[in-house]
Amino acid sequence: MALGIGIIGLSGSGRTSIFNALTGNTAQTGGFGGASAANVGMAMVPDARLDAFTELFNPKKTTFAEIQYLDIGASVKTLAKGGGAGELLTKLVGVDSLLNVVRAFEDPSIPHPSGSIDVARDISEMNLELIFSDMAIIEKRFNRIASSIRGAKPEEKPRLLTEQELLHRLRDNLEKDVPIREQGLNEDEQKIIVGYQFLSAKPLITVVNIGEADLPRSKQLEDEYNQQFGRPNHRLIALCGKLEMDISGLDEASVGDFLKEYGLAQTGLERVIQTSYELLGLISFLTVGPDEVRAWPVAKGSPAQKAAGKIHSDIERGFIRAEVIGYKELLEVKTMAEAKKRGLLRLEGKTYTVQDGDVINFLFNV
Repeated sequence: MALGIGIIGLSGSGRTSIFNALTGNTAQTGGFGGASAANVGMAMVPDARLDAFTELFNPKKTTFAEIQYLDIGASVKTLAKGGGAGELLTKLVGVDSLLNVVRAFEDPSIPHPSGSIDVARDISEMNLELIFSDMAIIEKRFNRIASSIRGAKPEEKPRLLTEQELLHRLRDNLEKDVPIREQGLNEDEQKIIVGYQFLSAKPLITVVNIGEADLPRSKQLEDEYNQQFGRPNHRLIALCGKLEMDISGLDEASVGDFLKEYGLAQTGLERVIQTSYELLGLISFLTVGPDEVRAWPVAKGSPAQKAAGKIHSDIERGFIRAEVIGYKELLEVKTMAEAKKRGLLRLEGKTYTVQDGDVINFLFNV
């Protein structure tokens, strides 16, 4: 299942331009904003290791990891109020993280809804919209949980009271404009709220959408924004959405020339994906062979048996052991047979911690 990222942003921020840049789509920009629609697109996660193994094994198929981007055409505040946008809110709460597009470019033809360009103000405004949504969820749950406590069996009450106490604490901090992602919840508390799908609990990337004139100082701007607003679960990236949308329509050879012309080391797609993986604590292990070369994203620190379940639940259930080799070693020796001959192919058990770039063959029996 692909990683899901919901794209949000105030009107006129260039949200859909960023969506098009990330997915290669050509969704209409400038007028998209109805509360009953969303743009949905996929992006392959660039991985030079897969490219190298594809050349080496010449497989029938190469499968890159994918990210699904959901471009919401309504404000979060509108979604939280309900009405006809319930389906959109359901889609948004189901994503793994959020990407907030904040406008920093000047364009007289696109009026800013607040009348001026102010990155700090717009970051704060979206933070408040997410908080507003979560407060509405908490208030609804308070009524239900109070009723449940009154009719609960003695053995059920402690769990409900713990949940009620946690919700009170979350609400108190939200009222101080502290999003849930910054409230330092422990593992048990995170399990309690996992079913709520609070929006301010989701990891957040803020894309500051700058104009072409600011490209030479984009790194400086990005450092300043991260110093001011960055948190462990909130990263900021400065890029030019209009330019990135143009880049997304170019062939691979032209992209390099384009980046060089503007003094950029990576495309916006690559930077956003890299930041997303870091923020969500994701790595990829690889499977290779004549039929398919494929990347499998898993949480950093995943044991081998759990990683096997990404391929199929039967492999996880019937796990015996994993044959593992680092991708650099396999590229050097070129074949699994040669890796075995040189003693480079390791046998690992179910508790082995999968590393980024591990090439794994799972042995199982069901």
